[in-house]
Amino acid sequence: MHRTYVGIDLAAQPRRTGLAVLREDGERCVLDTVRVGAGDDALIGAVSGAAKAGVDVPLGWPRRFVELLAAHAALELSAPESTGDDWRRDLAMRATDRVVHRRTALTPLSVATDRIAHPALRWAGIEARMRDLGLDVARDGSGTLCEVYPAAALRIWGLAHRGYKGDKNQVPRAALVDTLSAREPSLDWNGHRALCASADDALDAVLAALIAREVDHGRAVPPDPEHLELAHQEGWIWLPRETPQEVGL
Repeated sequence: MHRTYVGIDLAAQPRRTGLAVLREDGERCVLDTVRVGAGDDALIGAVSGAAKAGVDVPLGWPRRFVELLAAHAALELSAPESTGDDWRRDLAMRATDRVVHRRTALTPLSVATDRIAHPALRWAGIEARMRDLGLDVARDGSGTLCEVYPAAALRIWGLAHRGYKGDKNQVPRAALVDTLSAREPSLDWNGHRALCASADDALDAVLAALIAREVDHGRAVPPDPEHLELAHQEGWIWLPRETPQEVGL
């Protein structure tokens, strides 16, 4: 019996959104679909049939940031002792962003202060539609969805995690596809290898699907008890386990 994993590299515009559908059948993993250009309906349809779907976009905003906006709108914001870097950083970063930084030394883009907010706003609308359809859209990864960060996963796997995006980086991106193939010998690109080498949105969608498979098989790190309640609201970036010792995390 096969299981299907979906990877989504979400952009604000459908034309830049990557979508991958990975079918695991025994020891084989076949990429049934890889495309760049996916509207909301296509994404919802793909997620609806997935065992797990990895989404490369923040699923929520920092709780303290949300609370600040509400207090500011109501003219009830308490004056901080300082508006310096630490105060603003604490508002801009989610709990999961800090955990990712501690583990990988990579800092996810801030959904509160960076342009990643535009894809996140699109996802908020998609999430609402999926919730209306009865899909389990829990942001902590306990349902169908899990938030992913391909660059951090690549770093944990010991693969090139920088310098593979954009038209100018076709050569290193093709090299990354080669090394990923060597690491995942069961992966059947099914005719989609060239697209992934030429378009980073397609490659990131494939990586998101592969990470979703890791989550489904218990080979990724869930929210720790300290952050579980926050993860329900803010989202949680699922990172692959690096070593056997991490199984107890």
